[in-house]
Amino acid sequence: MSNVTLPEPRRRGCRFSEQSWDVRGGRLEALLQRDRDSARAVMTRLSEMLAVMHAQRGPAFGKVAHVAGDEVCDDRTCEQVVLGRALRDLAEAARCDSRVAAARGPLGRVTRELAAAVRPRHAYGLIHGELGPDHVLVDPDGHPVLIDIKGLMYFDVEWEHVFLRIRFGEDYPVLHRAGLDENRLRFYRLATHLSLVAGPLRLREGDFPDRAFMWSVVEAHLRHALAHLTA
Repeated sequence: MSNVTLPEPRRRGCRFSEQSWDVRGGRLEALLQRDRDSARAVMTRLSEMLAVMHAQRGPAFGKVAHVAGDEVCDDRTCEQVVLGRALRDLAEAARCDSRVAAARGPLGRVTRELAAAVRPRHAYGLIHGELGPDHVLVDPDGHPVLIDIKGLMYFDVEWEHVFLRIRFGEDYPVLHRAGLDENRLRFYRLATHLSLVAGPLRLREGDFPDRAFMWSVVEAHLRHALAHLTA
């Protein structure tokens, strides 16, 4: 197991690992494809785990180790950080794709409008940061174990839920929780779509082997991003 000091959820039933070899079970991703009945019980436990994890509060946002060591000095809010990144992603994508270039102005305006609708917040939940079914192992007793936890951080839990919805697809409703900020969800959803357009376009310019897959990601998320212009 990792020797990284983990926050309170580690002592309240949440299991984390930076290694996959110390858990004698497969990935949740494979279980969802192989045995949906068994996967349903694991998904329920995962939902309970995430509820505990997200309820842990930090006074600032950032990587867990930085917050714990009072190393965070960023005076911006989560939404301001995401807005800056979203606009950079939009600009980068516009340089690579003529459709994004044509819609850059309207997409930029909608992105700023959605960010402006978000009200400030002063406490942040503990999130994984990139959690998908490939980041969850299942132990022999059917308990989920989160892996790849280097990105563990305090942030808006809505950011996690937007990513969960994309990665888990039709299985996401089990993980959904009441009380999420709808304004944050709308803004973070668009920001994530823009990121998942710009990132794959960047990879396609290099020597990434599966260029067809990257293009399919671009097409899907560009379609979702452009849909915000008619919503």
